[in-house]
This record gives sequence, structure tokens and C-alpha cells, in this order.
Amino acid sequence: MTARRIKSTSIVLFLLCLMYAITYVDRVNVSTASSVFGPELHLSKTQIGLVFSAFAYPYLIFQIFGGWVGDRFGARGALMLAGLVWSAATILTGLAGSLGTLIAARLVLGFGEGATFPLATRAMSDWFAPGDRAFAQGITHSAARLGSTITPPIVAWLTLAISWRGSFIVLGFFSLAWTLVWYWYFRDDPRTHRAITAAEVARLPPFRTREERRKDPVPWGRLTRRMLPVTIVYFCYGWTLWLYQGWIPQFFRESYGLDLGKSALAAAGVFLGGVVGDTLGGIVSDRIYEKTHDRNKARRNLVVLGFLGAMLCMLPLLFLRNPLLAVIFLSAAYFCAEFTIGPMWAIPMDIAPRYAGSASGLMNTGSALAAIISPTIAGYIIDVTGIWELPFVGSMVLLVLGAALAFRMKPNEELDQPPGGKLKVSEAAA
Repeated sequence: MTARRIKSTSIVLFLLCLMYAITYVDRVNVSTASSVFGPELHLSKTQIGLVFSAFAYPYLIFQIFGGWVGDRFGARGALMLAGLVWSAATILTGLAGSLGTLIAARLVLGFGEGATFPLATRAMSDWFAPGDRAFAQGITHSAARLGSTITPPIVAWLTLAISWRGSFIVLGFFSLAWTLVWYWYFRDDPRTHRAITAAEVARLPPFRTREERRKDPVPWGRLTRRMLPVTIVYFCYGWTLWLYQGWIPQFFRESYGLDLGKSALAAAGVFLGGVVGDTLGGIVSDRIYEKTHDRNKARRNLVVLGFLGAMLCMLPLLFLRNPLLAVIFLSAAYFCAEFTIGPMWAIPMDIAPRYAGSASGLMNTGSALAAIISPTIAGYIIDVTGIWELPFVGSMVLLVLGAALAFRMKPNEELDQPPGGKLKVSEAAA
């Protein structure tokens, strides 16, 4: 019997999953480490919130630029460059000795990570068939949430073993290793990959060469107007994401009095809900699309369901004082919020398949803007009131608003079609 060869598309998907996990480890490690470097550097909660959000300023700026670079030049070299930058930034964070140097290192991290998800979306658009894209987006974002899940216990263990500074240096070298493997294996045009099979190629959309992309520039005006509702909805989601990523570990430590190890495990339990939600949301979205060929049902309706479910699961936090119940309801809310990610990230590829990188960059500016505002406002509210549950009220309001605005996203309508025109299956494949 001959051994079955792993598909090249599966390996690419695995590498992208690994990247998503690593980028989230490198961006949320400060959340756990802040319990140590905050007192060491004499930082207030508001100042720690500024450290959390500092990376989001360049992260916001490079969303659209990174998506454009991916659409114009491809994801292989661009992701390698981005990986080198965020690896160096993670190592530099471990060398920081003041609020200023911490913020500077986080700014560099945002520069490196800002382009990564739009670039990855460009790679997925070329390497995966339309009916597999929500799953690809769901599983990669699931890996990101897995990164969030394992970060608190890993950083806590590394901090106890080699200090919080040593933990950042170790994690930075892991990022560097991924970067080198990516550049060695990936190719922008899957048809030129030495290991791809004819069966895999047959399912892929046509590949547009660099010259073809140069002659077909991104229609920024039309694309921006078309993606605006999607961007606003994603901002509403991002507010909750960055509240969780920034403050959940300290929430359990300071609101419930848990020590570093127990608060890290509680945070990991919460983030595990997101791992399941991301994966399941992508699978369900693609299954609905496969049966109905209706992207409103497969994408938009799942977003509405997830947002409302997350809001309802957060509500009991305002009345609970039991840490176990808090973990359960926070996990359930995170599951519902993350259930929307596969459908959401498939929408840019649905609306603008030729400009998927740029469209996803426009969408992710919503989350990047939330990453700037949400952790800082949460830290300020906690400093002023001392009530750790209060920031979740803002999340609940925005989740309801996002559910209402989701009906304006219209993933069934492609960019170049007349208003009200439905995507055809044959057109989606192109």
C-alpha cells in the first residue's frame, strides 16, 4: 500500500492556522504578563490599557495597505516581511524598561501584524474554493482563539520559570521560525506549487497574475462604500473581542481574588469557548451555503444569531459573584461572538472576490479601531469606578446594534453587480 500524501492545500491551511495562533499569542501575552510588569513598572490600569491598545494604531493603518499589497503582489513575500517585524517586536517587548518603551514595542508589533489577516485572506481566496472559504476562515480564527486560550497558562508558566521578559523573547523566536517555514513552502499561484495535485487545482478559482492585477486596480470608492456596513458590524464585534483579550485574565484575578495561576486557567477556559465557536461557525456557514446557495442565510443570519446570543450570555455577569458561573457565562458569550467569525470573514470574498485582500482590510479596520478604544475605555472605567463588570455593558449595547446593522451587509450582492442582483454560483467560483 502506498502512503496517502497530505494535500498541499491542507498544509497551507495548517500554516495559516499556525500563523493566526502565533499572532494572537504575541498580541495578548501582555494581558497575562501585565499582572507582573504593571506593579514592577508602577503602571495604573489606564496606563496598562494604553499598552494593550498601542499596537492597534499601526494595526489599523496597515489593514487596508496590507490588503492592497496582497491583492497586487501576493501573500508570500508580504507575510514573510510582516513575520520578521512582529517577531522582532515581541522580542523587544521583553527588553522594555518603561511605559514608553513598552508602547514603542507594541507599536512595532502593530506594524508587523496589521497586514497579516488581509494577506492571509488573499492567500485563502487563491488557494480555496468558494464553498470552503467560511470553513477556512473559521478554522484559522479558531486557531487564533486557541492561541488566546493557551497564552495565559504558557505566559504564566514562562514568567515563573524565566521571568516575564524571558517569556517574550522565547515567543518571539517561535514567530521567527514560522516566518521562515512559510516563505519556504508557500507559493502565490497554487498551480506552481510542486506538491499540488490536478484534483486540487480543478476546485480552485482562476488565478490572476500580477500583470492582470496591475491592469485592474482596486476601485476604492465603490469598494469602501460597499464594505462600510460590514466594517461597522465588525467594529461592534471587535469591541467585545478586545475587551476579552485585554482584561479577562485580570478580571478574574482582581474581581474574584484568584492568584496568577488560577486566573490564567480561568481565562484559558473562557477563550476555549471561542475556539469551538470559530470552528463550528465556519462549518455551519458553508453547509448552509452548500444547501441553499444563499449567502444572506449562510453569512448574515448567523452573524445576527451569534451577536444576540453573546449579548444574552453576558447579561448574568451583572448579577453573579461566583467565579465558576462567570467562567461558564463568559465562555458561552465568547462562543456566540466567535461563531460569527467564519461567516464575517467570508463576506469580503463574497462581495469582492477579485479584491479580497483589500475588502478584508477595510472590514478589519472596524476591529482595529475597536482595539484602540475598547481596552483603554475599559481600563479608565475600572480605575474610576472599581467595577470590573461595567465594561461589559458597552459590549452588550454594541452587540445589539451590530445585529441590527447586519441586515445592511448584503453578502449576496457582488461588488460589480447592479443593486439587488444575486450572486450566481458560477460567478462566485470566479
